[in-house]
Amino acid sequence: MTVFHISTECYPVAKVGGLADVVGALPKYQNKIKGVDAKVVMPWYNKSFIYDHEFDIVFDGFIHQGPNMLQVQVLKEKSDVLGFELYMVRIPGLLDRDNPYGYADENFQFIGFQHGVLHWLSAMQIRPDVLHCHDYHTGLIPFMIEHCWEFSFLKGVKTIATIHNGEYQGMMSWEMASYIPSFDRYKWGLMDWDGLINPLASMIKCAHAFTTVSQGYLEELFVSFRGLEGLVRDEFGKAYGIINGIDTEVWNPETDPMLDFNFNKKNAVALKKKNKEKLCKEYGLRPELPLFAFIGRFATEKGADFLPDVVWRSITQTHGALNIMILGSGDPYIENKLKEYDYIYSNFALDLGYKEYLSHKIYASADFLLMPSRVEPCGLNQMYSMRYGTVPIVRYTGGLRDTVNDISTGGAGLNFTAPGVDDIIHAMNRALLLYNQKGTMENLIHANMNFDFAWEKSAEKYINLYKN
Repeated sequence: MTVFHISTECYPVAKVGGLADVVGALPKYQNKIKGVDAKVVMPWYNKSFIYDHEFDIVFDGFIHQGPNMLQVQVLKEKSDVLGFELYMVRIPGLLDRDNPYGYADENFQFIGFQHGVLHWLSAMQIRPDVLHCHDYHTGLIPFMIEHCWEFSFLKGVKTIATIHNGEYQGMMSWEMASYIPSFDRYKWGLMDWDGLINPLASMIKCAHAFTTVSQGYLEELFVSFRGLEGLVRDEFGKAYGIINGIDTEVWNPETDPMLDFNFNKKNAVALKKKNKEKLCKEYGLRPELPLFAFIGRFATEKGADFLPDVVWRSITQTHGALNIMILGSGDPYIENKLKEYDYIYSNFALDLGYKEYLSHKIYASADFLLMPSRVEPCGLNQMYSMRYGTVPIVRYTGGLRDTVNDISTGGAGLNFTAPGVDDIIHAMNRALLLYNQKGTMENLIHANMNFDFAWEKSAEKYINLYKN
């Protein structure tokens, strides 16, 4: 069985969020299953990974996007260093940029990527068993292979769509239709939602099956999906919730090269303490105090707008009895407010930006991880933290409720229900009580490290879905 994963992100090539981690791990674990050949196709980026590895040009051609003729090259990484074949689509001026997102012509960018992928497969007579499309950036592919005449060779290929985050749907005006390869105009409704081209809605309508990255998130989409609730209810017969896994070869505290002190379940308590001491020394924090951490984008869906008040209230109300460390970036107001508190409070440390190595160090050092998300389709941070013996404090939503049970019900984390500062502070106060119970904290560290979030089970579920 040949499977092509089509995505705008893939770790370690280009990462913005959890999508990259999934696409960088799932095909690797699928390839460990007998008879499966999983590959990844993504845009070419001006990233260090490109220059650190060798590539062969396996295709060089041209496509028409509206009035424009664009060169399309497909490059394959030579050594399959990631555990799967990696293909990168380069379109000069469109798919040759520094970052995946943030450009004014994103609609052209993503249409060009999808067109380029299907043109390459058609021109080279490559007919996979499954095209696995990830998020709205690849959402028009299921429609294109069935209704664009240029891709008649691919008609009938099975398509699976995975929704990693339904908050982003890629809506665009119908003026953009002229840039999509010529299609059967009687089928326009399969791309339409509320008078706009909606790639995510089209993906749900046209894919043979679609998945969300947790069962809990799938259930939430039936009642809250930015206007697509009725659509997902109509298509529920082909909907599946499959929880993400984590790459336990990358996220392994015993072998992780990014840690100052590696550890396992037997020596976790002592060596987590040593990691914490080193991190606190570097950032001017007090290692004898409990360390709370947040890692992620400063976006309202992540509950990041609560963070400034959480920092202020938790430090002042406890009279400085805890440390807080935040790693991330995003909303300028949140960044500036946190910078202000970083200057005021010695118990607070802020590091802005995306720093993979530092996230590993924080997971290995922190006592508690904050995830106050309004929306969390799956969440990987809580799994990383548990793998590294850190207790997650999570809002009971989406994939967080599928993976973190509260200690009151026999779990190894702390849950709160309502999105808001009061509930976060209450959960943190519970954590402070736990921290002072040495035996209980040690048991939670060991319990969290015993959870199995490896990709094997989820990879098998995807393969069974492909077969079905």
